[in-house]
Amino acid sequence: MHIRTLAAVLAVCCGAAVFAALGCKSLPPSKPASEWTPQEARGAAIYQVHCARCHRPTSTQGLNGPGLQAITKIKAMPSGAPPTDERLTNVILHGRNMMPATSLSDEQLQDLLAYLHTL
Repeated sequence: MHIRTLAAVLAVCCGAAVFAALGCKSLPPSKPASEWTPQEARGAAIYQVHCARCHRPTSTQGLNGPGLQAITKIKAMPSGAPPTDERLTNVILHGRNMMPATSLSDEQLQDLLAYLHTL
C-alpha cells in the first residue's frame, strides 16, 4: 500500500510539472524599434501621448491599465475577447471600464494599430 501511495504522488507531481511546463509559454518579443516601419514609428509616438501613462508596452504587468506586451498575439485580451483590430479599435475609440475614450483620426488609429502589432 505504501508503494501505491508513493506511485500516485509521483504521478500527480509529474503531471503537474508537465502541465506547468506546457502552460507557461513565454510571450514573443516585441519588434525592435530599429525595424519599425514609418507607420509603426508614428504609432509609437501616438502611443506615448495617449497610452503610455496607463499601459506598459513591453510587459504584461499592469500600470493603471493592463500591460500590452504581445496584445495582438495572445488568444484573449484582459476582457476575455480576442484581440482583433476591430475590438482594439472599439476599446481605443470608445473606452472600457476605467479606460477613457481616445479621439484619434483614422490615420492616427491605423498608425497606433500598426504599432500595437509590434508589441
